[in-house]
Amino acid sequence: MTLTAKEYRPRRPQDSDYYSCVEDYFEPFMQIYDDRFSRDYGFWRPYIEKVICRYLDCGDLHQGFARVRCNDCGHEYLLSFSCKRRHFCPSCHQKRVVEFGEWLCMDVLKKIPHRHFVFSIPKILRRYFLYDRKLLAALSRSAWESLKVFMQQAVPEKEPIPGAVIAVQTFGDFLGFNPHCHILLTDGCFYGDKGMFRVAPPLELKKLEAIFRHKVFRLLLKRGRITEEMVRMLSAWRHSGFNIFCGNRISPKDDAAMENLARYIIRASFSQERMKYLRQEGTVVYRAKDGKDQKTFPAMEWLAAMCSHIPNRGEQMVRYYGYYSNVARGKRKAKGTDDVIPCILEPDGNVKALRKSWARLIQKIYEVEPLVCPKCKGTMRIISFIEDPQVIRDILTHLGLWLVRSRPPPKIHDPPNIEYAPSDDLAHAPHPQTDCYADPEYFWDDYIQS
Repeated sequence: MTLTAKEYRPRRPQDSDYYSCVEDYFEPFMQIYDDRFSRDYGFWRPYIEKVICRYLDCGDLHQGFARVRCNDCGHEYLLSFSCKRRHFCPSCHQKRVVEFGEWLCMDVLKKIPHRHFVFSIPKILRRYFLYDRKLLAALSRSAWESLKVFMQQAVPEKEPIPGAVIAVQTFGDFLGFNPHCHILLTDGCFYGDKGMFRVAPPLELKKLEAIFRHKVFRLLLKRGRITEEMVRMLSAWRHSGFNIFCGNRISPKDDAAMENLARYIIRASFSQERMKYLRQEGTVVYRAKDGKDQKTFPAMEWLAAMCSHIPNRGEQMVRYYGYYSNVARGKRKAKGTDDVIPCILEPDGNVKALRKSWARLIQKIYEVEPLVCPKCKGTMRIISFIEDPQVIRDILTHLGLWLVRSRPPPKIHDPPNIEYAPSDDLAHAPHPQTDCYADPEYFWDDYIQS
């Protein structure tokens, strides 16, 4: 039986505007970063160089590949290795996004109502988080503690516990540094030992905002980032700059909405489709999500903005709290109660699917089947991984692919004579009950605005 699917063609990141911009400007960018960009985009972190170097090798057959062959007709192609870098390589991050959405919905979230919250802070405080990324973890904790107080008071049961998955994002529409928390929160609390769940009434967002504001002020005061005088000044503002968004209730049966939202909260910081690299001018044009506005960046400033959103090695960008923490889930699994269906739902069963493979992720992202032979539509399989440099060279030379590039090598640039003004967007130890998931564009904005 043959399968019907669009033919899979291995990607060529070297052909994209994004790759060309990074390759052309990365070396001079590193040389002038401390003088030109550290004030607006944070201190240079050596890990950034490793991430970008790995990205420049992503999808390059010269760095190694797998051989994929059809069982029926013998047709074969080479599949290059990926860099597996998060938040900088669009392809690798998108695979992580899809895998995370599936895993979260299958293994963490329960079949009960949820809501989507967004907690944001005023522009005047954002710079502190840019220069001290450890504050991002504390910001996540502040959001959780604010929600926990409200949810436990809203449910009149003994020892109620909500569950939350909190993802910290640092980017805005035009890549300005804007730390904020996206939260998937149970719309109520669990209680008792048998998975009982009680839905909470609507929360009063103004009061919730006041608690969150107080916790952020206390956090920054404790770390010595702000003074009590500044707190009094900000507290006297008519519009504090703090904001909390609460989305509509998500039904426990709406699996597609839940998975899309799970992907959205760890989406990439930018979209390749919305950027255009003008090589002769040395600029990048980036369009807004609605397509109405656009902003032109000098190429190296674009790279500086991108690098400000790269997490440090091992930095935790997603955290789990309450009923969804790894500690709580581990205890339930040890007791054999983690698969208990909450009483609020009809018993639909709970079949655990296997973790998705590379081919499954490719199929879901690009709507093609990479293991269907383009010649005979038979089934293909990976037959070997080629990592030895000499073997790589021998194979690629035999196929006429060794050192074949359609573009000349990158030019050597003199540092541009440009005055960099501060961006408008900038002018302005894990807890025991917290566990983390270290990590393009999904059109979930209609949901946020609904």
